[in-house]
Amino acid sequence: MTTTEADIHLIQRIIPHRYPFLLVDKVRDIETNTSATGVKNVTFNEPHFQGHFPGAPIMPGVTIIEGMAQTAAVLVGVSNDLADSGFLVYFMSIDGAKFRRKVVPGDVLEMRVTVTRGKPGAKVWRFHGEATVDGEMAAEADFTAMMDLPK
Repeated sequence: MTTTEADIHLIQRIIPHRYPFLLVDKVRDIETNTSATGVKNVTFNEPHFQGHFPGAPIMPGVTIIEGMAQTAAVLVGVSNDLADSGFLVYFMSIDGAKFRRKVVPGDVLEMRVTVTRGKPGAKVWRFHGEATVDGEMAAEADFTAMMDLPK
């Protein structure tokens, strides 16, 4: 059976991120080594809202891109059976980042990532990510990551 969704428990078995830097609550629509959609329920309780910005909380763009990257890591982890393996992922580049809409507490951020280069066993993968709220584009970027795969 192919896994098409990762809940928070499986996500935490794949990537090492934890509060306050785990930026994806679930990943759905997983197409093996191809694409997936991460979901982040944005809440006022997140620590970055204390300073970004007092009285006008807006999710920082860099955290949106990080959420896309975490979604991509879960996609690779699910696709290649890397749960409990201790694998790590490192940014190599971020290109063409654009921010189109504010993301605020109460929003449900959907982060669709698509593999543009990479295959099972590859160390370097490239992705295109688009983050939306209610179908409206919030951010997009192309990014490259190095997968530190277990031996």
